[in-house]
Amino acid sequence: MPRLFCLLLLSLSLCVSSRSLSAADRPNVLLITLDDMNWDSVAVFGSKVPDISPNIDRLASEGMRFEHSHVTVAICQPTRAVWMTGRYPHNSGAFGFDRIRRDVSTLVEALRDAGFYTGLFAKTGHVVPTRAKAWNEIVQAAQLRNGRDPQKYYEHTRDFLAAAKQAGKPFFLMANSQDPHRPFAGSQQEAGQKKNDKRAKNDQYGGGFPGASRTYLPEEVTVPKFLPDIPEVRKEIAEYFTSVHRADEITGAVLRALDEAGLRDNTLVMFLSDHGMPLPFAKTNCWRNSTRTPWIVRWPGVVKPNAFDQRHMISGIDLCPTILDAVGLKPLDGTDGRTFLDVLKGKSDESRNSVFTHINTIASRKDYSMRSLQDRRFGYIYNAWSDGETKFRNESQSGLTFNAMVKAAASDPAIAARVNHFVYRTKEEFYDYEADPDALHNLIDDPAHAAKVTEFRRRMRDAMSGSNDPLLAKFDAEIKVE
Repeated sequence: MPRLFCLLLLSLSLCVSSRSLSAADRPNVLLITLDDMNWDSVAVFGSKVPDISPNIDRLASEGMRFEHSHVTVAICQPTRAVWMTGRYPHNSGAFGFDRIRRDVSTLVEALRDAGFYTGLFAKTGHVVPTRAKAWNEIVQAAQLRNGRDPQKYYEHTRDFLAAAKQAGKPFFLMANSQDPHRPFAGSQQEAGQKKNDKRAKNDQYGGGFPGASRTYLPEEVTVPKFLPDIPEVRKEIAEYFTSVHRADEITGAVLRALDEAGLRDNTLVMFLSDHGMPLPFAKTNCWRNSTRTPWIVRWPGVVKPNAFDQRHMISGIDLCPTILDAVGLKPLDGTDGRTFLDVLKGKSDESRNSVFTHINTIASRKDYSMRSLQDRRFGYIYNAWSDGETKFRNESQSGLTFNAMVKAAASDPAIAARVNHFVYRTKEEFYDYEADPDALHNLIDDPAHAAKVTEFRRRMRDAMSGSNDPLLAKFDAEIKVE
C-alpha cells in the first residue's frame, strides 16, 4: 500500500510539473499566418505551379502537416478571434468584424502573464485590437510595406528575437503575411492603390508595395476546378499565385531570422492560412475550399519530421488550447476547442472526426449566417440567409473573376448555373467531397444520400446545441431533423 501511494504521488508530481514549467523551460512559439491562401496553393499540398513554395515545403519536411485541417470562420478577423480565444464566435462576441468581449480571456494575455515576450506583425486591426497592451511589440503593416515585403519581415523578426533575448524571456511571435490577400501583385487593383496608398493611415495598410521576384504567367498556373477556366479568370489566378510566391518568401524570411538567432531547436512553429483564396466559392463561405487550411507544425524533438497526418481533423478552435498545452499552461476558461498535442506526439484520437464551421456577419456588416459540419468525406451546409431573393455579395466578387463569370454566363448555361448558385444559394447543401472536392454537385435531394443527409442534419443540430449557438432556433424552425 505505501509503495502504491508513492507511485501515485510520483505520478501526480509529474503531472503537476508538466503544467508548472518555469519561463526558462518553456518553448518559444512562432505562429506564421498567410492571408487568403487556399490550402492547395503550395506544392506540398498539391499545387502544380512551378517553384511556388520552396520555403513552406521545406517547413513541412521538417514537421507534421495535416490533410484534414480547417479554420472555423473563412473571414480574416473572426477567424483570428477564434485563434486567440479558442471559442466559437457566438461565445466570444466576435461574430464578424467585432471586438472580443472584455470578459473573454485571450491567448496572448495568457502567454504574457506566463512571462512570454510577445510580438505581432501586421493584421494588427484584426488580432485582438482591444488588447494592445498584451503585446510587447506591434509592427504595423505599413512598416512591412503593406505586410508584403520579405526583407522587412526578416529585419523585424531579427530585431524582435534580439529584444526577447535581451529581456531573458521565451517569446510568442505572431507573424502575419498580408499576401496573398487582394490587391494581388501586378494587378490593376494594386496599381490603383499604388497611385494613392489611400489607406496608409489604417493599421491594415500603408507603406507602399514591394515588387515581386517571380511573376507568374497565365499559362503557368492551374485554375481551381470550382472556377471556370476562361482567360480573365486565368489572368487573375496568375496574379494570385505571384502573391502566393511572395508570401512563401515572407515565410522563409521569418524562419531564416529564427535560424540565425540559434532558436530553431527550442521553438514550436505553427503555420497556416486564415482561409481560402479571395475568389468565388472559397473565402467568406463554408465549402471545403473555404475553410480548409495548409496547417504545418514543426517542433524539433517533439514532432517527427516529414510527418503527414491523414486521420485526424483539427480546427482553428483548437489552436489556442494546443499552444497553451504545449507550453505547460492550462486552457482558457470557456474554451470550446481542445488541444491536439497528443496527435502532434504521434498518438491517436478517434474522436477527431469532424469540424464545425461558421459564417455570421461579413466585412460589409451584412448577415449571411451559415453553418457547416464536415467529416473526412462528407459536408453539410445550412444557409440560414438563403431565401431565393437575397443576393450574396462579398469581397471575392471584386476584381476580374466574378465579372468574367457573369459575362460568360450570358452564353454558357453551366457558368450561368454556377453564378446563380453563388448569388442565391439554397437552404441546404450536401457534398461528397471525396468524389467531388470542389463542391460542384449538391446532393441534398439525392435519394441515394438521404440517410447520410439525415445523419448530418442530426449531427449539425448536436453541434449547434452543444455550443449554445443562437442560430439553433432558426435551424429548428426551418430544418426537419428526424
